Amino acid sequence: MKAFWENELVEIAAYYSVAVLCLVLFLSIFELVTSYKNWEEIQRGNLAVAMATGGKIFGIANVFQHSIAQHNSLLQMIGWGVYGFVMLLVSYFIFEFLTPRFKVDKEIENDNRAVGFISLIISVGLSYVVAAGI
Repeated sequence: MKAFWENELVEIAAYYSVAVLCLVLFLSIFELVTSYKNWEEIQRGNLAVAMATGGKIFGIANVFQHSIAQHNSLLQMIGWGVYGFVMLLVSYFIFEFLTPRFKVDKEIENDNRAVGFISLIISVGLSYVVAAGI
């Protein structure tokens, strides 16, 4: 049985499966902290929400890519992935805090594509910073 778990294909499938489950969980958490419903807005064609959500997906995936590359166990990968997600979540709140002239969530919900794009860039950019530390 040990040979099965040490098989490279099984290991890749395990990392992939866990990362996808974490991605779904983390997107659910983002759904709770935003004032809009991501998937309903995307279905309606709200490009700002799609960009912001895409940035979050890319950011989380980037953190997990580095976490998988740098650690030798699923538990370590999950731990660093969760830590990276928390850092991205903090970044989201910092973005909201640093824009007191408008509410980021409200602008994204209203399909303000400029704010959606900046949100995407912040998620992707800071995911590289977090991932570099992993």
